[in-house]
Amino acid sequence: MAGWLVAAVAGAVYGVAGTITQAYVWGVLPIGLIVATAGITALVAGLRLLTSDRWAALACGLGALVATVVFSGRGPGGSVVVPAPPEGQLSTGLIWTFALPIMIAVVVGWPSFAGARRAAASDRTN
Repeated sequence: MAGWLVAAVAGAVYGVAGTITQAYVWGVLPIGLIVATAGITALVAGLRLLTSDRWAALACGLGALVATVVFSGRGPGGSVVVPAPPEGQLSTGLIWTFALPIMIAVVVGWPSFAGARRAAASDRTN
């Protein structure tokens, strides 16, 4: 249970960082979006691989999602962290909002082949 809480906090921290940096564009290349998506994918996949626990990876992903939703809205003072893009430009905020849950679903839902590896290893020893 404590591991899930730590995973959720780590996801929330990266969710805030990703939400803020996803808007960085270098020329026409959305560098911030690429780095933020690759980073959260690596975090959730690494957590899933290291702990062999889907629930910890899901907690991490949900922490990132909650942070994204909270920081994407209008603040109490009226400030906006993720502004709408000018007309005709790429909305990296919208892409980040949809890429994050899709990526988390893929990483958490990816089948575990540990049982197949154990069965293959036991067949080799017999």
